[in-house]
Amino acid sequence: MTERIDNRAEPWPLRPWLMAAIGTAAGLLFYFATRRINGATPLAVWRQAAATFIAIATISFILTVERRRWSWSLGFALAWGAVIALVGWFTARYNFNPTIFEWPYLSGLLAVMLAAPLFQTVRDEGRRALPYERLHGHAWADAVIGAASLAFTGIVFLLAYLIAGLFDLIGIEQVRKLLEKSWFDWMLAGFAFGAAVGLLRERDRLLPMLQRLVRIVLEVLAPPLAAALVLFLASIPFTGLRKFWKSGVPATPLLLLAGAGAILLANTVFAENSESRSTNPILRAASLLLVAVVLPLAAIAALSLGIRIDQYGWTPERMWGVVAIIVAAAYGLAGWYAIWRGRREFDESLRPLQTALALGVCGLALLLALPIVDFGTVSARSQMARLESGKVSPAKFDWAAMAFNFGPAGRSELRRIAGQGAPQLRTMAATALKASDKWDATQEKLVAGPKPAQIMVFPSSANVPADLNAWLLKGNAERHAFCSEGGACRVYPQPGGTMYVVFMDGCANLPPASRNDPAIQCTRDAGVFEKQNGKWVNDLESTDAVPQPTKPSDAAASLKRESDALDHGDVHIVPVEKRQLVVGGKAASGPF
Repeated sequence: MTERIDNRAEPWPLRPWLMAAIGTAAGLLFYFATRRINGATPLAVWRQAAATFIAIATISFILTVERRRWSWSLGFALAWGAVIALVGWFTARYNFNPTIFEWPYLSGLLAVMLAAPLFQTVRDEGRRALPYERLHGHAWADAVIGAASLAFTGIVFLLAYLIAGLFDLIGIEQVRKLLEKSWFDWMLAGFAFGAAVGLLRERDRLLPMLQRLVRIVLEVLAPPLAAALVLFLASIPFTGLRKFWKSGVPATPLLLLAGAGAILLANTVFAENSESRSTNPILRAASLLLVAVVLPLAAIAALSLGIRIDQYGWTPERMWGVVAIIVAAAYGLAGWYAIWRGRREFDESLRPLQTALALGVCGLALLLALPIVDFGTVSARSQMARLESGKVSPAKFDWAAMAFNFGPAGRSELRRIAGQGAPQLRTMAATALKASDKWDATQEKLVAGPKPAQIMVFPSSANVPADLNAWLLKGNAERHAFCSEGGACRVYPQPGGTMYVVFMDGCANLPPASRNDPAIQCTRDAGVFEKQNGKWVNDLESTDAVPQPTKPSDAAASLKRESDALDHGDVHIVPVEKRQLVVGGKAASGPF
């Protein structure tokens, strides 16, 4: 007796072994594509693209293949693997630091996920037809099989480590050492995932039971979410949105996530056809409410994002947010139309609309994944307009985003400013261009400017030993230079000529008003240097003293006092009395 749902699908006893073999081979190829050669980083773009092709093509084939028309699945897998590999190639080449894990790549992955059940339905029909019941079944089956196979893969690894631990107990270390090899781990992961998918596909009569279990769990969540969302929307006329904007919660992603949850739970209730939908009146009412609230949630998300764009301009993330809002609004409009058309039987009208939306979103995701629309150019122009109009100060401008998030257009604008902009802008733009990554282009480093070429002595007539001067600016074989960051290296000789206070002042290149603004991030590192055994030593490195934090109420005044003191050379070392605990003539604590 066949264990397949579709009687037209012939039994395929070898499927689990074939899928396991394909997964194993793909895991080994993936390892060779992604392994670091001599610790090299980042990974070469072509290798990232090759790894993407291997992963996408293998997973697509394993998840969609059937014995009937298997060549269709092979073509589907190879085609999408090549498309996403090209997307990764263009994405990595677009970025300053080559990595494929950006929004276009994620958009391509979404396109593959949506395309898989669409393809499976067309393959089963043998023509360009998309009956909703079969499409719905494939979508849920892919989700359940994919999740179950990942869980099985995790269990396989747990079992492998258990076995390795048992053999370790008796002195046989080979199993543990094998698991420490990356190539073996990838092969084992591919084997486990492929075998799990093959087993579940060959026994897919079990899937309706698993899907029903998932539906039961999710259906229980539908009424609470529907009630919460309705109460949320009903409360807005009384509470307003002002507190919402000031809550610190990322409004747009949260609203879109709520809308996605509403769509998912509504679909679990009305299922693939009128015969399968829930007969519980509470659940059916909840599904109607969940569909109805998607449009107002999308509208509030659009308002929230619009405010952010007006305040802070365009970025690629916000442009992707607009795309997500458009998709949510389209579904919301489709839901309202279905409710108007069918009232309580709205799902009959909504199902074909969901099929059309799936096709549309799949095509849109693929279009946006390809290098056709350049979100970076739009974002770079928007941010530069804000800077040039004075809406944002140079110290608060996101130079790191211009250098690393907006692609060639952002770096082109930085080069223009570095060559033609105002002095302070030129310094920040040049620093951002020289940064190796966005973490090296922190706000503190950008406002500090370049590394100092010489020290500044207070008073200017004082002398600083040549070896200390060289050590501060260039370091030596044992220690790095104290003045190695951007800003000014300020030296304050102390009376007696044996001690020198040094400040690596990262605020020195800012205008006076900005230097004393607590909202602007700049740092001042202090050191006290004296010679011990013929070597210069920073006494502050061995102290556990922590300066008292400045209270927000007097932060600006405190910064001004500090800046004025540094400018006028009012920096001194004063003696401080310490105490120590002694027990029986022996020290029982450090100085305090």
